[in-house]
Amino acid sequence: MHPAVIETLARLERSRASLREAASRVRPQHREVIPVSDRWSVAGVLEHLALVDERFLANIGTKIAEARAAALLPEHDEPALLPPNVEAMLADRTERRSAPEPLHPRGLSYEDAWTRAEAAREAVRHLVSDAAGLALGRVTHEHPRFGALNVYQWGGFLAAHESRHAEQIREIALQFERDPAITAG
Repeated sequence: MHPAVIETLARLERSRASLREAASRVRPQHREVIPVSDRWSVAGVLEHLALVDERFLANIGTKIAEARAAALLPEHDEPALLPPNVEAMLADRTERRSAPEPLHPRGLSYEDAWTRAEAAREAVRHLVSDAAGLALGRVTHEHPRFGALNVYQWGGFLAAHESRHAEQIREIALQFERDPAITAG
């Protein structure tokens, strides 16, 4: 397996481990509660992450299928990974961002959101692993803010984006610790 595939899969695993740790800090009775009116609950964050992974699967899955059909050669180069400045931009929680409407949570329960997020991430890992014999550095898809990203960069994007939301969940946990009276509604 190409080192870029190994690194991409490792980044995805590290971000998911960080997300699990962050979510474990929130008490079960708070995981579906919106802590502030214009924010998401932990369940909402997880559902959003599942939707992002599912969009990756649809977009990049199509691109990989097209690359296979065109008999794309194996990876021989040192493909670009997500640039550190983009990773830092994604991690920076001082700048609030709004997700496009199709990526907004629709109200899954915490358990259902986790199940969906885990299934989507497993499918992402499978897609990338299964395509490991192709020059994935040449398979690109446009990001509205960062331009054309290759499969490895998209994997890094997913990991950095998830890490950003893990930090958001840690902030939610702190809100509930500071004000345990926060309730739904």
